[in-house]
Amino acid sequence: MASPFTEIEVDDRVVKVTNPDRVYFPPTDSSPGGATKLDLVEYYLAVGDGIVNALLERPCMLHRFPKGLAGDKVHQKRLPAGAPEWVETVQLFFPRWKRTADELCVTELASVIWAVQMSTVEFHPWNSRRSDTEKPDEWRIDLDPGPECDWATVQRVAHVAHEVLDELGAVGFPKTSGGSGMHVYVRIPPDHGFQDVRRGALAFAREVERRAGGEVTTAWWRKDRDPSQLFVDYNQNARDHTIAAAYSVRGVPEARVSAPIRWDEVDDCVPDDFTIFTMPQRFAEIGDLHAGIDDHPFDIAPLLEWAARDEDEGAEAPPEPEDT
Repeated sequence: MASPFTEIEVDDRVVKVTNPDRVYFPPTDSSPGGATKLDLVEYYLAVGDGIVNALLERPCMLHRFPKGLAGDKVHQKRLPAGAPEWVETVQLFFPRWKRTADELCVTELASVIWAVQMSTVEFHPWNSRRSDTEKPDEWRIDLDPGPECDWATVQRVAHVAHEVLDELGAVGFPKTSGGSGMHVYVRIPPDHGFQDVRRGALAFAREVERRAGGEVTTAWWRKDRDPSQLFVDYNQNARDHTIAAAYSVRGVPEARVSAPIRWDEVDDCVPDDFTIFTMPQRFAEIGDLHAGIDDHPFDIAPLLEWAARDEDEGAEAPPEPEDT
């Protein structure tokens, strides 16, 4: 017997969505009916401009849940088989394995919806674009709380990061992670390789650590971190290290979303405010809060000067991550 399906019109494309009633997210207090594959499709349609802006022309790893959250998660670099000819890709080389992979490269909303049809819940793009995948154009500040670090600490550290960005003259675009932390993105000219961007990100993290009154760590090894501290994870700027995009759903029962927020919302929001059920109305009312990120490029030269200063003063550089 053929599986049920529905056809979704996306601009000038038609995407066939099979098993639209498959339950992806279980019932919770905030969503007693849970959420289906079709609910997920409708969410991404509702925030279409935002998710396309977040993914545009970036290599993108997919986190797929073929049986919903109750089944296994698949981390997929290569584009799933059976893609329509209009779904675009970018080829990447992975030195460690001496292999290439053709990853999804979103150029239109229909590609996002097709990926959801292929059971994708989360979208994890690179911080570089197809035109030069080895030169990042996005500096990512990942405020990652330890297991005993509360949300209030995340909020306080976000303000410290904002203060440092302001002093640098950099415009940061914050968002919830959809988990327990927060991210801040800064657009940068694609003039440096991953190693330099990561080195500058570490220098910034150390400056936040100095100002945060003991609430922040930059310790490389997890065993060396106090679980009540927040780790500013500069390593998210290394090659092929990715985090969930703005507007990406997260694979958690509450169907939370990595949601762009304003700086004046930091003190009043909590991660559970932003789900596939609440975000469509918010997006309809305020649009994409990250829409203007390309208008505010920041030259990381001051960060590299900070890095050189720290190294001259004896700061140890953490080991480089293995080539991927």
